[in-house]
Amino acid sequence: MATATSSDLFNACHVVLLQHLSDAQLVEGESPRAPGHQHPAVGRSAEPAQHAHGLGGGPGGSAPLRKASPVLGGMPLGAPAGSTSSAAAAQDRAQKAALDMMMAAAGGAGGLTGKLGVGGANGPNGAGPSDKTPEQLSAAATLASLDDYSRVITPETAMTDEVEEVCALLVECLELRKHWLFKPMLSPEARRHEPEAAVPSDINPQPFAYVPLPPSGHTFRMVDGVMAVYGPEDRQQAVNMFPVPGTAAEFFTDMHRILRYASSGPVKSYCHHRLMLLEQKFNLHVMLNSDKEFRAQKAAPHRDFYNVRKVDTHIHHSACMHQKHLLRFIKSKLRKEPDEVVIFRDGKYLTLKEVFESLKLTGYDLNVDTLDMHADKNTFHRFDKFNLKYNPCGQSRLREIFIKQDNLIHGRFLAELTREVFSDLESSKYQHAEMRISVYGRKAMEWDILAAWVVGFQLHSDNNVWLIQIPRLYNVYKETGVIENFQQMLDNIFEPLFEVTADPSTHPQLHVLLSHVVGFDMVDDESKSERRPTKHSEPPQRWNTKHNCAYAYYAYYIYANLYALNKFRESRGLNTFSFRPHAGEAGDIDHLVASFMLCENIAHGINLRKSPCLQYLYYLAQIGLCMSPLSNNSLFLDYHRNPFPLFFARGLSVSLSTDDPVMIHLTKEPLVEEYSVAAQVFKMSSADLCEIARNGVLHSGFPHACKKHWVAAEYWRPGPDGNDIHKTNVPNLRLRFRHETYVDEMRLLLHGAVAYQTRKTARE
Repeated sequence: MATATSSDLFNACHVVLLQHLSDAQLVEGESPRAPGHQHPAVGRSAEPAQHAHGLGGGPGGSAPLRKASPVLGGMPLGAPAGSTSSAAAAQDRAQKAALDMMMAAAGGAGGLTGKLGVGGANGPNGAGPSDKTPEQLSAAATLASLDDYSRVITPETAMTDEVEEVCALLVECLELRKHWLFKPMLSPEARRHEPEAAVPSDINPQPFAYVPLPPSGHTFRMVDGVMAVYGPEDRQQAVNMFPVPGTAAEFFTDMHRILRYASSGPVKSYCHHRLMLLEQKFNLHVMLNSDKEFRAQKAAPHRDFYNVRKVDTHIHHSACMHQKHLLRFIKSKLRKEPDEVVIFRDGKYLTLKEVFESLKLTGYDLNVDTLDMHADKNTFHRFDKFNLKYNPCGQSRLREIFIKQDNLIHGRFLAELTREVFSDLESSKYQHAEMRISVYGRKAMEWDILAAWVVGFQLHSDNNVWLIQIPRLYNVYKETGVIENFQQMLDNIFEPLFEVTADPSTHPQLHVLLSHVVGFDMVDDESKSERRPTKHSEPPQRWNTKHNCAYAYYAYYIYANLYALNKFRESRGLNTFSFRPHAGEAGDIDHLVASFMLCENIAHGINLRKSPCLQYLYYLAQIGLCMSPLSNNSLFLDYHRNPFPLFFARGLSVSLSTDDPVMIHLTKEPLVEEYSVAAQVFKMSSADLCEIARNGVLHSGFPHACKKHWVAAEYWRPGPDGNDIHKTNVPNLRLRFRHETYVDEMRLLLHGAVAYQTRKTARE
């Protein structure tokens, strides 16, 4: 991409504002509402100060704490604190007019402040007569009385020339993300009329039924590492129907631009200041409103932390059970099926009993310590030793027998073990998982083997959806001679997916499996040193060295092929996949830059603590972070140093996950164990835990209809409009605080970007 011009930046401000308005991220109340609905944030005027603790303000004064006000952040748009002179007022009006102009260009009416609206029961939001019973009205009134909260009004940030330029750079980064990110054709808002579903089987009661689809006639081929799809009539393959947003060279150029911005001194200072302010705002909010939040939770009947939906957004299938569960299963099989032929080693077939005899072990000898699968102090900063923990008793043959699906018994033991884990999830009812299962790219038939295993053993649960994880192991396959170049790995991963999309009859079981897959992951040891890719990097067909590709190189080519595949599947009326890689667990921050540009959410992200700019950008973009503090404690970061509570306080969209229960956790409910430890160590309240659980549901790939049932009828809307406390147990005032704080940050950012553009245009 070329360097942004002044007009490009002004257009970027337009687009960013339009994006946040259309996604209902910036202002509440813009979507059409049913008659009789009153917005919870309007209809209240500013009230006299309730507290005065001397928390800032002008010299010699304090900023009072006030009730919720219909203006942003407790002061009118664009009104700097202490602005009394006519010159300042004129400048303020000019800046407000600029934002209003942008608002009008985005299709708004009456400017940003007009969008917020102020009205009483029969005001602009049109509340009409209620059809609720007196009991319902009383309960609603009780909850509504708890929605109002005390807030801290902070002084406006001084808009120096440097700050305005930083705001413009941050807007440019958000615009780059918008350019690259895949957006589904139908947003949740467009699907708002679809009925709710308590569980996925309410939507599809026959999950393994093969529904034939006629061949589309499309053709496709790899062009510089990215699949190009051509129409049925395009015999010359002249026009790619689903081009990706840019080439690899353009992506790496944009990535380096963001890296350059992130290392800028003024950018780091500004972002650090804003993050610290967000953290302190939350701490003060909790001090002033925790009692109201607790009363709101008590006023909501039936619901508490134990019966809100919790999704384990990051769990590897091979480690989805706890150690005692695996031990019981191995002992059971050794007792009941000792003569089952399970493996071929050293030129002969071995039964299960013979395998254990060769290891000089009996069922009586086995215990959790003998299994030796629990991570300990010896795995800290040793990813190689951590991976060896996947081998029960340190024996790769036991791993092949019990936790691999591509083996002599066709993965029967692993299928039975998986069903038992599903049964535990279903018995809890409110716990769900998104299990990641590997496709390596060593051979094209891996997809058919995996599909035959899942469909053949009917591995489905209403409490689980599947993700596909792609290990970054090109160098291993190259050294063993399995593949010749990186292009072959991409071919093995993506060609079967395009084939089954064009004609499901070519891989009928894979067609069924893909209907249960919600996303793709990318995994491996991020701490390994690598050379950062540039626009001059070799294309995949010429990447034939023994050195592994860089993280960003993998990320672009997996993303680009997923982008084309998603567009193709959308055109066929099929489900699409999100890109949700591991990022920021270790290694360089360019992993986090690539993820910022390409991904909906990521696993880990703890390295955001090293970059204030990226941390602030992840906040502004509300990218989900599926964090696993107990797993990090075993590998890269002591628990008490984990940034999870810091990210949560600052408003980043974080959820808790388990990662590898067999190595980390001790109970049959590893996700609750994760919440329990976090609650005790980080001193989290019930409202905190329920907010994190709600984030997990929103991060997950469970169906839209289920999220409507689990979170709210309009769960995609920001603030309390997207929340139902009777389903989530999250107080509305907590989400009002989160949303209004976010609006303040976006307003300040766009305010500075417009001022910078105005000043730059005047100079030109």
